[in-house]
Amino acid sequence: MFKFRFILTALLIMFATNLSSSAATIGYADFQKVIADYTYARNAYKDIDNKLLELQQYVIDKDKQFKAIESPIQKKTFEEQIQKEFKAKEDRIYNLKTQKEKTIRDNVLAASKAVAVAKKLDVVLDYGVVYAGGVDVTNDIIQYLNTQKK
Repeated sequence: MFKFRFILTALLIMFATNLSSSAATIGYADFQKVIADYTYARNAYKDIDNKLLELQQYVIDKDKQFKAIESPIQKKTFEEQIQKEFKAKEDRIYNLKTQKEKTIRDNVLAASKAVAVAKKLDVVLDYGVVYAGGVDVTNDIIQYLNTQKK
């Protein structure tokens, strides 16, 4: 009977020790702030905004040219040509935006993983899902992103 209690007690101690050591260390970050303060992301979004402004200026310029045309046939031909050019420009901007956003996401993910390893965190969550506890690593991720060589 003594051996049974001893073995049972030893198993309970091992189980309790295993439970306490398996608790996850949680980090959290405000990823909207990360992207807002990430230099590459700011520059990428400025570049995209500039491309959109160029597209708007293109439309304004072509509208002036369109109004100057008097022949209905020339107007129709001009309009078809401009629609094709506009669509091509719009597609290039969309592809640029998609590519830049993917790069930003990949960089933020890599930075989050690197900070998690450095801080010995098991997981990094968005701050919105953490109500209490955890370690705020927002500034660490921003610093990591802005100091990495491109």
